[in-house]
Amino acid sequence: MKADPQHATLALDLSARFRGPLKSYFSRRIRNQAEVEDLVQEVLLKVLRASASPDIRDAEAYIFTTARNLLRDRHRQAVRQGVQGYLSIEEAEALQADGHLVEEITPERVLLGRDALSDVLAALAELGVLTRNIFILFRLENMKQKDIAALYGIGQSTVEKHVMKAMLHLTTRVER
Repeated sequence: MKADPQHATLALDLSARFRGPLKSYFSRRIRNQAEVEDLVQEVLLKVLRASASPDIRDAEAYIFTTARNLLRDRHRQAVRQGVQGYLSIEEAEALQADGHLVEEITPERVLLGRDALSDVLAALAELGVLTRNIFILFRLENMKQKDIAALYGIGQSTVEKHVMKAMLHLTTRVER
C-alpha cells in the first residue's frame, strides 16, 4: 500500500496538534502510560481513517468524542473480561463532564438525558433511606465524608460503604 503524501502530512499535523492533549486526557484517567500511548495512537488512527468523511465538522470535538468512546469501550471490555478496571468517582465524573463539553445539545440528547435521569431517580428510590441520604450529601451536595459521618454519628468507613453501595446499585441498575 503506497502512502499518499497529503495523507502523511495530515497524519503528522494531527499528531503534532493532538498528541499532547490526548496524552493529558488519557493520563488523567489511566495510570498505565503504555496504555495511554496505545489509546492516543488508536484515536489518531481512527481520526485519520475518518478524515475523508465530509460529516466531520469539528475535528477537535470528533477527536475527544472518539477518545471518550474508546475509554468507555475499554471499561466495558474490562468488565466483560472480569478485569478490575475501576474508575474513581472523580475519574468517572471527569469522563462524564468531558463528554458534555464536546457534544451538541439536540432534542434526542435532551430526551435521552431525561430518560436517564428518571432511571437514576428510580434507582435512588430503591435504596435505603440512610444510604440514599449519604449518597446525596456526598455526591450531590459535595459534603465531605468526615462531615457526613459526624452528622449521622457513624464512622467514616461506614459512610464510604454506603456511598459504594449506592454507586454499585446505580451502576448495575442503570446499565440494564
